[in-house]
Amino acid sequence: MKPVKTWILIADGARARILCHDRPSHGLSEVAGMEFTGDHSPTHDLVTDRMGRSFSSHGQGRSAYEAHSDPQRELKGKFAHKLAEVLAAKLADKAYDRLIIVASHVTLGDLRAALSDHVRAVVIGEIAQDLTKLPNGKIAEHLKDVLVI
Repeated sequence: MKPVKTWILIADGARARILCHDRPSHGLSEVAGMEFTGDHSPTHDLVTDRMGRSFSSHGQGRSAYEAHSDPQRELKGKFAHKLAEVLAAKLADKAYDRLIIVASHVTLGDLRAALSDHVRAVVIGEIAQDLTKLPNGKIAEHLKDVLVI
């Protein structure tokens, strides 16, 4: 019988890595080539100009236009979509059978929106915590409620 491969996605808005668990008592191992980094550019590098100003329709006052979007949020959303595409492609290649997502609250929401139905169907657990800076050896402690390691 083939062991069930469970991938654990550890992510925040600009960093991610994937660990694998395929048998109880064998711990977690890194999946080669599955570390990702997004754009960390500060907002002043993303927005090249100040917002324009408009004249008031009454009187001589002027006011600034509001920004229509937050460039940092857009970058984080794009990063979540990139991760979702990789997960969908790897699922189609049968690289894993089940998925656990460990991500910061905002990133978890972005990933939920970006995941395809096929990937969403194999998600067996979600943990809303940012563990990206935690070493791989300490991740298992946080998974005890969703995975027998």
